[in-house]
Amino acid sequence: MPRIKGVLGPYRFFFTSFDCNEPPHVHVERENRTCKFWLDPLGLARNHGFSARELNVIRRTVQTYRTSIMEAWHEHCG
Repeated sequence: MPRIKGVLGPYRFFFTSFDCNEPPHVHVERENRTCKFWLDPLGLARNHGFSARELNVIRRTVQTYRTSIMEAWHEHCG
């Protein structure tokens, strides 16, 4: 699972090898919690364990690094 480099914070941002069949998105993980955000338009796809407060922090982080994440997406998926 390629990790997206340069995104600061306690969360791990990554893609999986099966992601390229879907619209651009990013998976986020911390400890035993995971979520998935669509990138365009930005929106929560699913959540497993994050509180609403943490999801807001993650959403802001995705928004801040959206350009870098999209570049990594296109590099990963071609």
